[in-house]
Parts: sequence; C-alpha cells; structure tokens
Amino acid sequence: MKKILNHLFFPAMLICLLASCHKIDVPIKTELTPDVFPQNPSQFIQATGPAYAALRGNYSLDYWFMQSLSTDEAILPARGGNWYDNQNYINLHYHNWTKDHGNTNGTWNWLSVVIGTTNQALSILDETMPDDASKTATLAELKMVRAIAYFMMMDLYGNVPIVTEYGDFNPKPNTPRKDVFNFIETEVKTNLPYLSPASGTSTYGRANKYTAFALLAKMYLNAEVYTGAQRYNDCIAACDSVINSGLYAIEPRSSYLKMFYPSNGPQMKEFIFAIPYDPAFVALPGTNGFMYHARYDLPRSMQKTFSMPYTPSAPRSTLPEFYAYFNDPNDIRNQQWLTGPQYNYNGTPVTVSTTKQGYNQFYTGSDGGAPITYQVTLTPKIELRQSVTAFDLGNDEIAWNLGYRNNKFYPDSTSTNRNQSNDVPFLRYSDIILMKAEAILRGGTATLGHTPVSLVNMVRSNRTTSPALSAVTLEDIYAERNREFAWETWHRNDMIRFGKYENSWGFKTDANAYKRIFPIPTGAMALNPALVQNPGYQ
Repeated sequence: MKKILNHLFFPAMLICLLASCHKIDVPIKTELTPDVFPQNPSQFIQATGPAYAALRGNYSLDYWFMQSLSTDEAILPARGGNWYDNQNYINLHYHNWTKDHGNTNGTWNWLSVVIGTTNQALSILDETMPDDASKTATLAELKMVRAIAYFMMMDLYGNVPIVTEYGDFNPKPNTPRKDVFNFIETEVKTNLPYLSPASGTSTYGRANKYTAFALLAKMYLNAEVYTGAQRYNDCIAACDSVINSGLYAIEPRSSYLKMFYPSNGPQMKEFIFAIPYDPAFVALPGTNGFMYHARYDLPRSMQKTFSMPYTPSAPRSTLPEFYAYFNDPNDIRNQQWLTGPQYNYNGTPVTVSTTKQGYNQFYTGSDGGAPITYQVTLTPKIELRQSVTAFDLGNDEIAWNLGYRNNKFYPDSTSTNRNQSNDVPFLRYSDIILMKAEAILRGGTATLGHTPVSLVNMVRSNRTTSPALSAVTLEDIYAERNREFAWETWHRNDMIRFGKYENSWGFKTDANAYKRIFPIPTGAMALNPALVQNPGYQ
C-alpha cells in the first residue's frame, strides 16, 4: 500500500508534532505555517495525513495488548525472564493493572496524540481552505478520525476529557462516559452527510460515509454498556445503511486468509476501514507505528519456514479456552493457527537441534549435554514451569513451544526491520452482518428479510463447508465472533457485552466489574489536575 501511504503519510513528516503525550491537544512546533503549506487542493488532502499517521501509531501494539491480553484470547508470559517487561503483560492477564501500568499509559498517550494532531489539522485547514464543499468534506473526514480515537478512549477508559479546539490547554475534567458517547454520536451524524460515498482505492485507508455508519453500528450495539440504554434498532438501521450501499461483500472462503496477507489492500471486499502499514515509513513523533504481529506470534524455530529475515521473538500465544471455539474441521479460519507438529512447505518436519537439558531445563540426568534433534510441536497448555510469580514458562525448548500461535497477519518476508506491510482492518463487512444478527437476537426489529440465523449463515457459508445452522443463540453468535475476529482487537469489547469479562481463564480469577474500564494514567492526571480517577482505582 505504498502509494496510498505516500499520499497520506509523507505530509506527516512535513507537519509532524513534537507531541506532549499526556495532553489531549498538543502545540505545533514546525517552521511550516498556513501561508506556506497547505496552499492548493492536493496539499489540502495531504494535510490530513498526520491524523492518519497518528492513528496508525500504536494501534497494533499498545492498543492490541490492552484489548487482547486482558481477555482469554491471548497471553504473553515470560520465557526465561524474556518479556517480563515490568509486569506489563502479567498485569493485563491477571487484571492487576494500575494507573502506572505501561500499556495503559502508552495507549492513553497515543490516543491523545491522535486527537491533538487531528485538532491541529482541522485548525490549519479551516484557516487555509476556501469555504466550499471540498472544505466541508475534508473537515468532516478529519472529524471522523477524531471520533474513532474518542471511541477507542471511551471504550477503554470510560470517562475522558473532550477537547475539540486546537490550542486549548485549559485543564478539562472527565466527561461521563454516557456524554462521551453522545458527543461521538452527534459528531458522526453531523458530519456523515459530507463524507465520501465512494469505496475502493480512492478512499482506502480514509474515513468514508460507511466508516461512519459502521462506527455508529458498533456504538449502538454496545450502547447498553456505554450508556445504560439499549439501541438495537439504531444498530440495525446503521448496518442496513452499509448493506444497502452494495459496496461491500463477505470475502469467499478462498480469500479469507488473504485479507490479512502483506499484499492486502483496497481489493479486499470486506474492508470498510483499514489502517495501512508500510515498514518504510517513519512513525509520527509520539507514536511508534509498529505492526509486529509476526515478530510476536511465530515460533522462533520457524524463521526459515516463513523466509523471515529476522528471528521472531515468539512470546505470544492463545489460551486453550479461546482455541476451543475453533472446533469445526471444515472451517478455513482454523488455518490462521499454528498447532501441533510443524512442517516446512516441502512437507519435511521443522526440527531443532539442542541438548537434553536445552530441550528440558529440568532434566536431571547425567547426560544433560547429550545432543538431540526434535520436531517442533506446539502444545496448547500454558504452564508456568519456571516461576508462577514471574509468570515464567522457562528458558528451554519446551517453554518456547507452549501455546498455539496465531498466524492470521501472515509474515512479511520482505521486511528487514520486523515491521510488516499487512494493513490491519478496523471495521469489516462481516462485522456488520454479525452485529445485525446479534442486535435482532437481542430484541431489535428484523429488516430486509433477514433473521439472525440467515445472517450468521451468510458469514459461515464463506468460511466453512459444514452444513448451515438451523438456529442460533447469543452464545452461537459469540462463538462465531471469536472465530471471525480473532486477533483483531474486538474480543474485550465482545466479552464485556456478553457478560464474560469477569469470568476466570488461564491464571486469572479477578471478577471485579470495575475492571471493564482502565484507570486514568498517573501522567495524565499530573498534567491535567481537573481529571478524577475512575471508580475502583486509587
């Protein structure tokens, strides 16, 4: 997606911010001024680039960790002391995070940069663009980027301050979550008529009209969580707006896995809004810009199997509780997982040569140094063999092969810096279909001749050769969402809505409902004394 990224992200280097990470708005520090750039229609479009570059920032790193490692979907234990990382990942698994937690701070900072960068771009373009339809459309698109950032903040932190004016550095108190929801809804609905109705290459990686409808559908499906009031009919109406456009379709079974390849892009029929990545681009200051899935997910012993120019770190696995949903042998989605004995593409086993003690550090025989060669076999169970306190599996071959690995975002063998060129979808058409099915099942009024089972079977018919379902329950929809959106940052959102986030899984037993939202970080509260900590946190 290099051409698209050049169009959007190169200007980010021209208008980059020296970000004040904890603030919702940040001052511009550049010699570029509105009387120099932007000055023409092409530059006006380019001036939206920094907002998108900021959004790309920590989406696939800190944000992914918070949304996934806090659920039964993923776990990142230490292995021989590696990846202990000041308890970041332990605390997410155990729900022991505090206001000083690293990813909690990192995600707040990142989203603050997105909002501040977008406010800056809005200010510049409002000053420089002529008052015409193009200006209205451009400002509407940027406000959608800001709305997405506020949605993420509302989802994670609940009660957050709202700032919409660039240069407004007055301390802002938390806005109650319900009011943040109302702000986002009003912002999206107000700007929706001015967003582009086009899809495909011309709007790929940018917020169009159907990004707005899809975001509204997501908000309305979760409205009871966010506001205490159900909005299922509104969710259905928003889904129907996307469906009736005729612009999107469920990818067939033959191309499901290709949606997540390094070669993905605007040709994917399901992508309503995706975040483009390219290893060649430098991150916007205040963000990291990394898409490191293969680095975290692949066994280090399989570097040659996937022609990777670097050795993957291999710390991230799923839990048996989550993998249990992949129980249909005819489902293409099973192929996103690496499980059991591993083989190279030519059918030969993936092997590792080590010693008996290198294979099992707890081996006590006198021949611990004897050489052995074994076939790499991934096992489902996560065992804290070395230290429960340190969340450590051990520093041997057994430890490195504990846990099934997700390979959905297929390795980018052309990247030499561990970053990948796989674009990451945020809103997909299959999500629209499953959200509508769930909203009807939860009490919404059916439309367009759809029923929950017909909608779920629309997705399943493109994923599995097993017979269609004759009926569906909410539990069936939850299972289908797990299969469809694994590793796509929606599982925490789903677990909370389905009342499962307080359950026990892995080593986690915490059942405190206040953990459904994260604490306001220490740094944010130090910079903004008007903030009040979320309930339940000190």
